[in-house]
Amino acid sequence: MRLSDYIKDKIMTYLLHLLCMILLTFFFYITGYNKNAVSLILFCWCLILILWTGVGYVRRKQYFTEAEHILEQAGQRYLLGELLPPSSRLEDCLYRELILKSNKSVIERIRKIEDTQKEYREYIESWVHEIKAPITGIQLMCENHKDPVTRQIMLENKKIENDVDMVLYYARMENVYKDYMIEKTDLQSATSEILMKNKQYLISSGISARVECPDPVYTDKKWILFILNQLVLNSVKYKKEGTQIHIYTKTYDHGVQLIVEDTGVGIPQEEIPRIFEKGFTGTNGRMGGRSTGMGLYLCSRLCEKLGIEIRAESECGEETRMILTFPVSAYLLK
Repeated sequence: MRLSDYIKDKIMTYLLHLLCMILLTFFFYITGYNKNAVSLILFCWCLILILWTGVGYVRRKQYFTEAEHILEQAGQRYLLGELLPPSSRLEDCLYRELILKSNKSVIERIRKIEDTQKEYREYIESWVHEIKAPITGIQLMCENHKDPVTRQIMLENKKIENDVDMVLYYARMENVYKDYMIEKTDLQSATSEILMKNKQYLISSGISARVECPDPVYTDKKWILFILNQLVLNSVKYKKEGTQIHIYTKTYDHGVQLIVEDTGVGIPQEEIPRIFEKGFTGTNGRMGGRSTGMGLYLCSRLCEKLGIEIRAESECGEETRMILTFPVSAYLLK
């Protein structure tokens, strides 16, 4: 709070004092009062007014400085009403009561929204588990009656399964801390598992893949499998003739990098900073009409919660590299 702002707030008080000074001076003038005595009275009046202004300003500034400090330190700022420092001023007490009532209303509204979101999330999770049963049934029937038609059905069924998984992980994303376990993870077997899961999809797309991931890391295997699956599906989605996928690891001083590299259509340089934004489809996604802009967004959010850095490097029309950097390698924890 600035002194000029405080004075502006008290401007009506100062105008009242000025009016009183003028009336008093006029009264002394018409009564023939000594001019020197009048001047001394007005001087003392102004001095007292200045001191009153200074003391009032310092007290109010201290009060609001303390309130701002409390607000900065508070983890839940909407509880400011309960945390405000005590004050003897009536208007401060009234404002505090109003803030408390407003905060109570906000908290009740937040709780209602959280309950609604929780119910919706639980419904989505339940629906995903229910829909997985017919998806598995379709997969088994197609495997038992293989022909060109059932193979195509299997591919489309796999796309449905991947989209359903995306819905489930999106619903659980905010509560990922309740559903993960950090353990030593063999990236070679994890990557091979993803490639086997999408084997028919890769074969039908004419894409070959190779894996060189001898370096283990410490992470949650289930969540890293989902991230790898999304990266592989992106490589297949934005393929070109002769596309190859190479998944490998590199070690550095403080951990391990997992790199998913493909020789697909690539990403325009100006779009790379935005590919992890929610709903961003980019040039390739709009041309094919097959992108929702959610896959890489989910990967980015999950990596953030797992403490993994994810970034992209690409040459448009040539190749794309998605790089996952695990901050602590298995070697550092031995």
